[in-house]
Parts: sequence; structure tokens; C-alpha cells
Amino acid sequence: MAIPHPGNRVMGALHRSLGGMPGLEISRGSAQGARMTPDRIPGAALLTAVLACATALNAAENPLLAPDAKVEKLASGYQFTEGPAADKQGNIYFTDQPNNRIVRWDATTRTFADWMKPAGRANGMFFDHQGNLIACADEKNELWSIAPDKSVRVLLKDFQGKLFNGPNDVWVRPDGGLYFTDPFYKRPYWNRGPSEQKGQHVYFLPADRSAPQRVADDLKQPNGIVGTPDGKQLFVADIGAGKTYRYDIQADGSLAGKKLFCEMGSDGMTLDKEGNVYLTGRGVTVFNREGNRIAHFEIPEGWTANVRFGGTNHDYLFITAGTSIYGAQLKVQGAR
Repeated sequence: MAIPHPGNRVMGALHRSLGGMPGLEISRGSAQGARMTPDRIPGAALLTAVLACATALNAAENPLLAPDAKVEKLASGYQFTEGPAADKQGNIYFTDQPNNRIVRWDATTRTFADWMKPAGRANGMFFDHQGNLIACADEKNELWSIAPDKSVRVLLKDFQGKLFNGPNDVWVRPDGGLYFTDPFYKRPYWNRGPSEQKGQHVYFLPADRSAPQRVADDLKQPNGIVGTPDGKQLFVADIGAGKTYRYDIQADGSLAGKKLFCEMGSDGMTLDKEGNVYLTGRGVTVFNREGNRIAHFEIPEGWTANVRFGGTNHDYLFITAGTSIYGAQLKVQGAR
């Protein structure tokens, strides 16, 4: 996806703001091409116009950011951050997968502390309605439920007697049933052979934790997954195909009405209360409920893995990216 050079956008906005000033000539081609004669422009007027232009440009570039907010680095020094999940208080739990630990970010004090280590090489995570942390435990290709006291219950370890590829991301629907993706990414710490499943699929596990069901088997490499709070729709990112799809959720867990949502895959996903969908990879890209791109958050890391809303008001965007953690205060709350 091509992104216009920022110089063009800045100079275009500046041209509109100052176009009527005498003695001012601006080349629209690039910032370096701007030619001004400041001796003929009142300094205060020029500064005011430039600041107004910059403010308007920022708002236009990312309409979701709260006033005066920006993306900020919260912490660094991890090996690879993933799987953020928010509890009811807005605290965030995320994984530093290569270091086999789950870290907790306190929404009130904004401090970090190890919460669980070892942690089954946890990847994607999501809290259920009883406060258990559902984790894709990648070390042995299992799906875990971690209680508040950190006791672990293995929910799933195989499908029809064959190992999962490696559960990757998970979402819990309102009735307690859950969906998870199972792509195959071979890990150096695995002691197993090649994939035992015929493909990379999406599965559903009912609330009673009985037999899992394969509910999507026509994707190349499903990864990020999230559903709407009313439990009616499910979004699945096929990162291998570079697409994200929307499904209608059926009462029995099956999926129907598959529709292309946008031409972009994703590692992790989340939703806000307005129905906007947040996808990750090269930063965080936001699409409205119609599948149109409306915003982008640049993140200065090689890869942005995942994203979740947290904070005491559930309006703080928490971003796991490479060796670091980023965040941004938004105007909108996360869906819940």
C-alpha cells in the first residue's frame, strides 16, 4: 500500500493555509522545493499559520488520537512482545515469548512486572468472563486456561489425535465459547516433526469445553482473530494471503457468510466501540466497519505484532512491537 511522502502532505496543507499571503511562493512538489520570502511575511502570522497547519494535518492523519496525544514508547528490552490481553480493570498482560514469560502492565501505576514464568511460550491471549487468561501455549502446541492464582488447565492439546500446528491467537465470545487460529510456524524449541494437520485452520471450542470443531478450512495462514462484543461477527486475518475476512457466527459455533473485509492480513487484531478494526504488521492500520482505511499509527520497529485496548477507561491503545511496548491515548474506547 503506497503512502504519500509526508513532505507533500505538509506542503499541501501549508499552501492552503498561507496561499493568500503576499510574497509567499510554495512548490507543491516537496518540502525541499518550498520557496518563501519571510522578509515580506509577518513572523507571528507565519508561525500561527504553520502551527495551525500542523495541528490540522495531525488530526487529518490520525483522527483517532486524543487531543495532544501521540504514540509513546512505554518500555523496551524484551526479546519479542506479543499477545496483549486486558482484564476488567484495564491492566494488560502480554508475552515476551522467547523469554517464556507473561508480563503485567498496571493500568493505574503504568508499571511493568513479570507475572508468570515459565509460561508455556504463550503467544496470543484473551481473558474469559470468569477472569481466566486463555493462552495459546506454543511450547507444546496447546491451549491453556490460566486461573488468577496462576494454576494451569490444559484445554486442548490435539485435534482428532493429531497435534495442532501451534495455536496462535484466540477470542472468547459472550457465552464462553472460544475461537482460535492454528497456523504453522516452526519453532526452534519444538521437539516434534512436521505439521500433522492437513492445512492451517480456525477452530471453535464450546463453553462446556467439549470437543473442538474445525470451522474454517479454506484459509492459507490464519493468524489474528477477534469478534464483536455481541458475539455476532468474527474477523479472521489470513496473513498468508494478505486478506482479512468477516464471518457471521452461528449459535453452534460454526461460521457462515464469509466476506472479504479488507485487502490486508494481520498478526494481531482488536476492535473499538465504533466498530473500527485495528490490524498490525507495519505499524497499526485501522479500518472502519465498511472496510475502508481511516487511520495508521507508525511504530518505529521492524514488526508490530499485536494490539489491545486497556487503561482504566479502556481507551488506551497498547501495542506490542518487536523488543518494545508502545501506547497511545485515543478518543474512542475499545469494544468490550
